[in-house]
Amino acid sequence: MPELNRLSVEEFKAAEKIPVIVVLDNIRSQNNIGSVFRTADAFRLQGVYLCGITATPPHREIHKTALGATESVDWQYFPETTAAVTSLKNDGYSILAVEQVEGSILLQDFRPGPGRKFAIVFGNEVNGVEDAVLPLADIFIEIPQFGTKHSINVSVAVGIVVWDLFIKLTTP
Repeated sequence: MPELNRLSVEEFKAAEKIPVIVVLDNIRSQNNIGSVFRTADAFRLQGVYLCGITATPPHREIHKTALGATESVDWQYFPETTAAVTSLKNDGYSILAVEQVEGSILLQDFRPGPGRKFAIVFGNEVNGVEDAVLPLADIFIEIPQFGTKHSINVSVAVGIVVWDLFIKLTTP
């Protein structure tokens, strides 16, 4: 489908990236992991950090939903999420944790400001962001919800937050 003007893997690798890294903190579902890779590819993010029990490519279940995005998107594995976040902080990234905590700000109220790099931490499907990671976050983001549930599937949450941040970072 050449009319879609999709980048090849080589073109993607060479293209300028949005200064955002998604950090997956102990994600259990390999289908969710694959979906995150596809989202990272779709918005040309800088990369994905896989931490703790989060599975890494190559893996059949990740591949099923990533549809090749593990080849285009840069990724790294860290046994401990705190090590990944500390490394990112040392590299000048602002750490955003998507978590319902006291002091969190609603996604629509977050203003990233120009010229900054962001790492967005998404936590385990049941337990959320690891307690040891919380003190390392600079900002807590909460996705507003209006139904009976108090959580959103992690891959869906990644899509919502990344889209919002993409628009805020690329719109003058």
